[in-house]
Amino acid sequence: MAECENEDTSWHAELEAALLEGCDFGTLRNICQGRQIPNQYSTTCWKICLNVVGKGDALASFDGIFDLPEQELIRNDCKEFIEKFDNSDEEKLSLSSDLESVITLYCKSKNAKYVHSNGWLDVLGPLVALRMERADLYNCFYAVMSKYVPRDNSKDSKMYQLFRLLLMYHEPQLCNFLDTKKIFPDAYTSVWFSSLFASNCSLEVLQIMWSLYFLQADAFLSFFLGLIILVNAKDHILTELENESREAIAEALASFPNQLEADDVEDFFSLAQYYASKTPQSFRRDYQSIYGSTLSNAKESLSPDLSGALCLQVNPSELLQAIQQGPNDSVSYFVVDCRPAEQYNRCHLATAFHLDADLMLQQPTEFASAVKALFTTQRQAIAAESQAAGEHLCFLGSGREEEDQYLHMVVANFLQKKTQYVSIVAGGFTALLKLIEKESSSSSADQSLKSCIISQPERAGSDDSGIGDSPQKLSEKGAALMGRLTSTFKTKSAEMKDRMVEFIKNEAVNEDRHVSSLDTGKRYRGNKMQNVFSIGDEEEEADSFGSAASSDEERKELVKTDTWLKKPDILAAYQCQEVKDNGHTYPSNMLVTKTHLYVLRDKADSRGFSYIVARRALADVVRITSKKRCPELITFRYGKYSGGGSSEETEVYAVDRLYLPLASEATKLVKRLIMNVLEPPGTGNGTAASADPAT
Repeated sequence: MAECENEDTSWHAELEAALLEGCDFGTLRNICQGRQIPNQYSTTCWKICLNVVGKGDALASFDGIFDLPEQELIRNDCKEFIEKFDNSDEEKLSLSSDLESVITLYCKSKNAKYVHSNGWLDVLGPLVALRMERADLYNCFYAVMSKYVPRDNSKDSKMYQLFRLLLMYHEPQLCNFLDTKKIFPDAYTSVWFSSLFASNCSLEVLQIMWSLYFLQADAFLSFFLGLIILVNAKDHILTELENESREAIAEALASFPNQLEADDVEDFFSLAQYYASKTPQSFRRDYQSIYGSTLSNAKESLSPDLSGALCLQVNPSELLQAIQQGPNDSVSYFVVDCRPAEQYNRCHLATAFHLDADLMLQQPTEFASAVKALFTTQRQAIAAESQAAGEHLCFLGSGREEEDQYLHMVVANFLQKKTQYVSIVAGGFTALLKLIEKESSSSSADQSLKSCIISQPERAGSDDSGIGDSPQKLSEKGAALMGRLTSTFKTKSAEMKDRMVEFIKNEAVNEDRHVSSLDTGKRYRGNKMQNVFSIGDEEEEADSFGSAASSDEERKELVKTDTWLKKPDILAAYQCQEVKDNGHTYPSNMLVTKTHLYVLRDKADSRGFSYIVARRALADVVRITSKKRCPELITFRYGKYSGGGSSEETEVYAVDRLYLPLASEATKLVKRLIMNVLEPPGTGNGTAASADPAT
């Protein structure tokens, strides 16, 4: 391919010098940095990438006996294949002999059987074009086949099933279309993967493609190259091929790589790498058996069965790591816990949204409302850059087949609606608990697990791990780990469902309602309620719940401070110190909207980030007091009304103590807003709307 006039070639000299010095793969990759290798250096570079430099001549030990049952087929195919090359008759005869020797020795050494059009000769084509020595030809072919060509090409091969799941993950609409037509990956990707696209692409394209591919040293990248081919052709497939026969569509799909041109390859690879970065990585470990050195008589792999898989599975360790890292440029998960309510209430991930799978059959209308809330909450979490944010939906079951059948129905429902980025946690919550127990018992356990992974109510005498009828005893240290974060949970499935429905009807979706513990379905005070709001002095006043210590733990959601300070609905923000009963203080910000008050505590080890430690409805404020000797120390009390309208019938459920340098200004604003909430301007006797506008 002719070099572009503006292409930077200054690194070519460095590459040439390194090759003359006999550089290793790491040095080669650092120099190339994913750029196209000049053709004159391809032979040497490929040998380095394939780790065959200095390898012995395997063909030297070949006995020269060509006695395979399919020997005549091999000989004829080699002669026919070499006719494609522009060589003299003498050279063609020599090359044909070399190819027959390579394939014959390979079959004997691997106990494999040659089959017509199995892609082996296509793999040899680009190597032959580089005019490699006979020994290098065999060594490179052996390395490519061992490292980059799937070992099983049968119709039921896991590679086809995995490719379909990757397509479903990124392009569910296209995958559903092909499934409807009964066109599965084996019908069109077989020729792609068995020859590393050599059967479809021109030699010029292949030299660039393989150079970039070998530099990446990632066998699974071929799946994403195939995925990009389909993504680029999606519109054509869904419109132009919609009414074609199954055979015609499959044939068209298989031929799509033919359209690649040399100038397309670098962008082609960049897109493939991008899609790879936006995909759960668990499959790489679970399905290494797709690539291997044994092509026949292989024992059944221990990797999970894919024949009935609805979607990609995410290993629990990958999920926990992603949650600890928070939102990032690769894969961030929005966890959807589909276990029964009683299991979720006992123990759950702190950032999980609960979607009771039973609702789908028992109360389909409520299920649809819950799904709507799920997507709204997901969008709001992403906008707030909270710890729970993630574009990728990861569904979590119990790990018990009798219960997870409902989970599978829910997941199938999402896939039928063409929802992108859908996955399931492998092993469910049972596997998560086992992993956390194991990590918590390790001396090198990551302490961040204690603050962002598991929430569990502390209940005397309970040793239930939250796995339904299969409770397990956690180690003392594991139980302590999971008891650090506590939550006040909804106690009945029916109560949870009713409140979720009411929550949707009010169209008051709180961005972190899925991890909140104080959402109790309250109704704001109506016009008949007496206003018990007061502001006054206090000396010492004890609170039985320890100054809302539970809120401190329950609502620890990490957000970007500037994002919240700049929200359009924030009326005022005051720097303050959060004050605990033990005298400890924490730098914080108090944010006020028309209907809510928030306390964001600065994250000590991450500048610019804060924990939401309090999220209060102004309608719940029952008293604001200050210290005589320190008027800047303000105490906010929040309560619920049990009826009658008197303060004696108000149950205080939380307290926030803040040292506010601008206490007078802040309390005046809060009081005015509370009065507006209790009796909106222009209504005279209105009822406040239960809304949380901080989205």
